[in-house]
Amino acid sequence: MMTAKKGDTVEVHYTGKLEDGSVFDSSVNRQPLGFKLGDGNMIKGFDDAVHGMAVGDKKTVTIPAAEAYGERRDDMMIDVPKEQVPANISPEVGMQLTLQGGNGQPMPVTVTHVDEEKITLDANHQLAGKDLIFDIELMKIS
Repeated sequence: MMTAKKGDTVEVHYTGKLEDGSVFDSSVNRQPLGFKLGDGNMIKGFDDAVHGMAVGDKKTVTIPAAEAYGERRDDMMIDVPKEQVPANISPEVGMQLTLQGGNGQPMPVTVTHVDEEKITLDANHQLAGKDLIFDIELMKIS
């Protein structure tokens, strides 16, 4: 029986949940997620979980934050003076914005604080600092 190994292209159905049971993402009722094992495009814990599975195998894995989106980092909190906020943006707590990172890549941020002088943006991934639970079913290996 063929099992998934580094370099294989695989397709999986998955449901991602937090420890409280709330679902944050799922491929159920969509196309399966396709990716190449070991190429670094998936979080490490997910990639590791699929390694060794055979088509039709199902498993549930808990991925610690360190192998998912990492721990929350205080250095990812950015204070921006209010006068530097574009005039067409009225920042509110919870608002999602996109900054341009140093390498030109878009960087999603969330407004966490607004006062008269500054706004505070959180550039941590939304799932940083959280252990993730995935139900995974391997659909295809190629």
